[in-house]
Amino acid sequence: MGFGIRPFLLVSSLVAGAAFATPLRPFAKAALTRQDPQKILVLGGDADRERIGLRLARQLELPLVVSGGTNPEYAQWLMEHEGLGQNEVRLDYRAQDTLGNFTSLVDELQGEEIEHVLLVTSEDHLPRALIVGGIVAGSRGIRLTGVPVSCAERCRKESLGKRWGDGLRALAWVVTGRDLKPWARRRWPELFPQP
Repeated sequence: MGFGIRPFLLVSSLVAGAAFATPLRPFAKAALTRQDPQKILVLGGDADRERIGLRLARQLELPLVVSGGTNPEYAQWLMEHEGLGQNEVRLDYRAQDTLGNFTSLVDELQGEEIEHVLLVTSEDHLPRALIVGGIVAGSRGIRLTGVPVSCAERCRKESLGKRWGDGLRALAWVVTGRDLKPWARRRWPELFPQP
């Protein structure tokens, strides 16, 4: 005896309706958007990332934000070398880590009504950045599309623990509005070795 098509459609409709009527609505919006990319976000930490981001910005004629990038003087030189002016590129040095790259900018992106961002970072960093950014930006209805930058022999594979840990930090930030890592570091210092 089969379940039947009518009950299946009814249950499916209820589940879909609940997803769009709850806190999951922004994530669904981000996942389903058909908006072309409106901005490029480069996660700093490597001049190659900035170079690729600047070239993309010039080719696609999109505004660019570099979060936590190279020093301002070198970044300005790169901008001039790629033929971009200060009105096309924003340098933002507030972030201290991957979570901060997104939390320091996401409300501004939402305020600008950005729905789709190209995310430029190294290929070894991209999976974690997409997890963290997918949660933080997704909570504001913003879709991320990753653009990997080759890191060749400099690549360092990130552990699943680091990816999941930062993903949980991002989720905690969405729920509480705070990064809980400093609190956890004080409470369980043995879990966070000092460099």
